[in-house]
Amino acid sequence: MTYGADGLAHAEDGKAIFVQGGLIGDVVDAEVVSDGKSFSRARVTKVLEPSPHRVQPPCPFVGVCGGCSWGALSYDAQLAAKESNLRSALMRIGKFSAEELETLMARIHVAKNDWGYRNKVELQPAVVNGRNRLCMHGVDPDRFVAIDACPLFDKQFPRVIKSVVGALNFLNGGHDQLGLERVGIRASRRTNALEVALWTPTGAFPRARVAQILEDAVHPTSVVRVMSKGEKAARRVSKVEVLAGEGSWTENIAGGEMRLSAPSFFQVNTKAAEILIDLALDALDPQPGELAIDLYCGAGTFTLPLARRADYVAAVEAYGPAVRDLRRNLEINKLDNVDVIGGDAVREFPDEDADVLLVDPPRAGLAPEAIDLIAGTSARDVAYVSCDPATLARDLKRFRDEGTFEPVRITPVDLFPQTFHCETVVHLKRLRSRGPLA
Repeated sequence: MTYGADGLAHAEDGKAIFVQGGLIGDVVDAEVVSDGKSFSRARVTKVLEPSPHRVQPPCPFVGVCGGCSWGALSYDAQLAAKESNLRSALMRIGKFSAEELETLMARIHVAKNDWGYRNKVELQPAVVNGRNRLCMHGVDPDRFVAIDACPLFDKQFPRVIKSVVGALNFLNGGHDQLGLERVGIRASRRTNALEVALWTPTGAFPRARVAQILEDAVHPTSVVRVMSKGEKAARRVSKVEVLAGEGSWTENIAGGEMRLSAPSFFQVNTKAAEILIDLALDALDPQPGELAIDLYCGAGTFTLPLARRADYVAAVEAYGPAVRDLRRNLEINKLDNVDVIGGDAVREFPDEDADVLLVDPPRAGLAPEAIDLIAGTSARDVAYVSCDPATLARDLKRFRDEGTFEPVRITPVDLFPQTFHCETVVHLKRLRSRGPLA
């Protein structure tokens, strides 16, 4: 299995072939859909001999919908593949030896549920058979899959998706009358919070009617409209309008409460996110008198537990809605020892020095300037939370080349069962101090 939806095969001459719909151990007929110089892509047309790792998934759209591309692969095989993909990236890109990784890499950590774990789903309006429907993106990017249930979504809310889809299809009348760009549904079994977020352009909107129909259909704690503007490739949130209820979604995590606005990011697997928090704080072991820096902090998933253990936290986040949510979450949790800094992590790198430092960057990883700035602190330990093995491996190599920090533990965590995605927490320990930057 590759770090992607496809299985990997090789032609007789050794050329790599990425096979859509193929699982490790399958024998298949497949048609080549693109043939490049260094690799080809193919699509399974028939499974001749199913892999011993192939299972019957609980979702009939596995292989068609893009949401659970590994749904037909046994969970043990998924975990083994994720460990293998991380190890491969660290060796190829990070230049770690196999012997080093035997010592550095921990076994993958998992939460209880491998289905029914998601606290959020997003649906895309699309025309299916001449009617406007709410859909998932298909494996084929040009195809949409109309659904009314998703086995990945929290099992405590089994009928919510169907009810939201039905209500909005009724309001749309089979046509795009609401101008929906996407629909987000967030649910928490811990707080029973249920939010429906409607993403639309700015302009006229039947607010009262939409709120009433959705309240009757799903009894949400919050209904919001997220208005966006700009070109399609770079649309940005201009305003969040409360249509009904609280206007935000609440989750309990790591002994605290977080309140999230619809545009703010939050991990879709709450239980597994707590594993990330535990690993990061175990690595840093912040003490009562110490100072911490939290880069790319979002709405406070790591900031809040850091603030409960450290004397002071400088938290940096560029996304405006998340910054506002973080300030509100600090008030809710009665924490007054955090300096919230809005802006880019490099441009707004805290002036304060740090004893411990946490980074949770986007998929692109850390900019070289960020690595220089981190190396220039006197932090004794760094926790790096990554969502991409390739950029993680690149950044760990940069830290090693700097000679200031060395990884002492690399722990994959399965936040996204039934997919190829994997989070990783790396504990880096300082080797030596570096002089002031010129």
